[in-house]
Amino acid sequence: MIGRFGGGIAAVAASEMLARAARLDPMAPRAPHHAPKAKAVISIFCYGGVSHIDTFDPKPLLAKRAGEALTGKGEVVVPQGTPGGLMPSPWEFKRYGQSGRWVSSLFPHVAQHVDELAFIHSLTSISNDHGPALFQMNTGSIQAGFPSMGTWLTYGLGSESENLPGFVVFTDHRGGPIGGAPNWGNGFMPAAYQGTQFRSTGDPIVDLLPPKDLPPERQRRWLDLLQKLNQEHAERNPADTELSARIAAYELAYRMQSHAVDAVDIERESEATKKLYGVGEEPTHYFGRQALMARRLVERGVRFVQIYSGGGNFQESWDAHWDLKANHEMHCGETDKPMAGLLTDLKARGMLDSTLVIWHGEFGRMPISQRMDGRDHNPYGFTVWLAGGGVKGGVAVGTTDEYGYRAEEDKKSINDLHATMLHLLGMDHERLTYPFNGRQMRLTDVSGELIKPILA
Repeated sequence: MIGRFGGGIAAVAASEMLARAARLDPMAPRAPHHAPKAKAVISIFCYGGVSHIDTFDPKPLLAKRAGEALTGKGEVVVPQGTPGGLMPSPWEFKRYGQSGRWVSSLFPHVAQHVDELAFIHSLTSISNDHGPALFQMNTGSIQAGFPSMGTWLTYGLGSESENLPGFVVFTDHRGGPIGGAPNWGNGFMPAAYQGTQFRSTGDPIVDLLPPKDLPPERQRRWLDLLQKLNQEHAERNPADTELSARIAAYELAYRMQSHAVDAVDIERESEATKKLYGVGEEPTHYFGRQALMARRLVERGVRFVQIYSGGGNFQESWDAHWDLKANHEMHCGETDKPMAGLLTDLKARGMLDSTLVIWHGEFGRMPISQRMDGRDHNPYGFTVWLAGGGVKGGVAVGTTDEYGYRAEEDKKSINDLHATMLHLLGMDHERLTYPFNGRQMRLTDVSGELIKPILA
């Protein structure tokens, strides 16, 4: 408008003002590459490695050949040794929904939603160790120091909330995943795009609230003076992006003192809604609170929310090297009802179409036994599912072999998964780049193809 009615010089001035505003607010909303199907992502990360052959990918041959050696598949590589014979699943599988998808008795509530889920049964990862595999699933690289999925999304799209971070992480009460904060870190990007860890009890963020003897009006005066000094410095040093991010962070932290507490205050929800997520019940209470808070955050414009199920090591996570039955019954019991409740709640509020839900771990488990009753890591073929946000429900892509050992038909990579996620949010994974070390870096590095059968 200014360009048409006020002349070229005014238009240049207006463009500079807009550019300066974008520099000062790195989380300002930005236009996608194409029309998006989803606006936000909720990542449910089952840390430790869920057994696909005990949840969504049944293998009847394991029962027929129980105890026999796994043969005909080349060298069987197990990272912790002590390989045993073929081990059938201790759980019963049934078909559910009009799509007839197989689900084990571990997930009776999620089973009622199979017609809304898109399964990828042939996903593969590079590493069979937790640390590198976690990094690859979260950042696209097996090495630490690369930007995470949520970082790439907030860098590419900004945030729709002025009062909350664009990227929020909830960890398990038993601990965080191996590798820690780099799993949701900003890597070589500006710090403004890193994930912000929220606690599910007490203040959402440590040191969020000011000291009790600091009245709000005095704190506001301090921030105004700091803003003035920083702004003067920013005008003298326009290329200092770190300062711009710091200015924005101070203001965001001030606004979060009221808005973050409100966003995670699930007591504002009805008793029926809390019951839907299993809040107030055992063993679903903790994860149910996190899933409900995730919905409240997405509802308020947060771009990416990640919830970790499982923490610490071995039985405290999904890492079932022994006593698979006790391990998976505990973790599935904690998450099944809340996940189904999340899908039901999002759909009832008209949010499922615009919210992409991803259920995944860093890899699967072996079809052979370990220590008699456990399973070792398996990166060669495993299952993830997606729902909402432009996903075609009731479909399945790819297969593993007759034992569940390797991806066999329509093999997919984590780069493919990331490319598809970005596409659903309106981003072309080949165009979403960031300059670092002399090259344009991507979440998908130099590969990645859309998983088209799951696109609605």
